[in-house]
Amino acid sequence: MSLGHACVDVYQGAVAALVPYFVAERAYSYAAASGVVLAASLLSSLVQPLFGVLTDRWAMPWLLPLSALTAGTGVALSGVTGSYALTLAVVAVSGVGVAAYHPEAARVARAVAQGRHTGMGWFSFGGNAGFALAPLLVFAVMATGGLRASPLLVVPALAGAALCAAAVRSAGPGVRSSGGSAAGEDDWGSFLRLSGAVVCRSVVFVGLSTFVSLYVRERTGGGAAAGTAALFVLYAGGAVGTLAGGRLAERYGRMAVVRRSYALTVLAVAGLVLVPGPPVYVFVALTSASLYVPFSLHITLGQDLLPRRVGTASGVTLGLTVSVGGLAAPALGALADATSLRTALLPLIALPAVGRLLLCGLREPAPPGAPVAERADPHDPAAR
Repeated sequence: MSLGHACVDVYQGAVAALVPYFVAERAYSYAAASGVVLAASLLSSLVQPLFGVLTDRWAMPWLLPLSALTAGTGVALSGVTGSYALTLAVVAVSGVGVAAYHPEAARVARAVAQGRHTGMGWFSFGGNAGFALAPLLVFAVMATGGLRASPLLVVPALAGAALCAAAVRSAGPGVRSSGGSAAGEDDWGSFLRLSGAVVCRSVVFVGLSTFVSLYVRERTGGGAAAGTAALFVLYAGGAVGTLAGGRLAERYGRMAVVRRSYALTVLAVAGLVLVPGPPVYVFVALTSASLYVPFSLHITLGQDLLPRRVGTASGVTLGLTVSVGGLAAPALGALADATSLRTALLPLIALPAVGRLLLCGLREPAPPGAPVAERADPHDPAAR
């Protein structure tokens, strides 16, 4: 499941990694290039809750290999389309594939992990590793022939489809036969506050994914390799942060780890935007880690806050709120066109602080199968 997740999430990272090439080869403005990121996010955002609801009612493991192929085909065609409109269309199709994959994959992964934070951490690690490899994959493919070589990007989709099919076959009949839901009461108020915090995190991550490559090239005076290295650091640090998040949560409690991560993100993003020269790479790495430590914890917190709607919770925390970040990309691009990239990135410093405020007062939800009244006090050392 982790390897299959990597093959699918390559395509979320690939869209942002293609932005500098659209700017260079097609003379897209910042706003037009960020519109490609929006295309991948918008339709995905709209259909993701639908797939979550369907997953709550029926197990659909067959959807995993199909969605992997859909995600890869859209991105592979993006470089050979003849118009901006067609480019947006095929990238949107890729977004639908990503949307279809995540709710069902999160359900299957949670079942296989048997609720362990470290297990879900490994599943999330796979997706983040895919993000991390995307800039390197795109850079290698673009070096062979520019955007015309984009059909080569379909290869991870083929591998992902095979891996997902193998995972489903080995997972057992319980995973294949029923979506299921846990006993308990849904806490929609807390879930919406958690989702609001994840949206803030998403806008920061997608904004940096879209523009950090161009920004670092501008700040350091480097070329395409310098920008690719910055995007790789942003994604690779996330892969490490995700694994650390699962382990830290088992020791200190999920809510404590999530809150502290949001606070650290404020400082890390400020350093990324304001500190000049090569040290920017250090702050890219710190930003990446602080953004990704709570990543898998968002998923399990959402699932435990909505125990009767695990698919819906997965679709929102793993997909919808992440995709919504892409909706802000064109606004950041338009601001960059009107002012500068640095000015456009300044608002990203405040968003993690807003997310941290939304998390104030939220309590650790009851684990699956526990009575609703059993809530862990986040300040209780025994509960941690």
